[in-house]
Amino acid sequence: MQASPEFQELRSRLRRFVFPMTAFFLLWYALYVALGAFAHDFMAIRVFGNVNVGLLIGLGQFLTTFLITGLYVRFANRELDPRATAIREELEPEGTV
Repeated sequence: MQASPEFQELRSRLRRFVFPMTAFFLLWYALYVALGAFAHDFMAIRVFGNVNVGLLIGLGQFLTTFLITGLYVRFANRELDPRATAIREELEPEGTV
């Protein structure tokens, strides 16, 4: 089954989503860490009250985590799950379980 075109397409679609999203998030996180380490003055700029740029970017990390998770769930529901179900049904036809 692993060599089948259906399974290869499933893996390909998963990789086309996961790898770019992972790279994006790691770069975004590395930028945050680098700014925190080397751009103290920039990160300390007050936006309003006691809220500074560093705090907003840090909160942005949480927001992007939730956003990427939501995008993945939507992608999996639309693209991956139907294909995985078709493969599973081909391997385990109804009534054989």
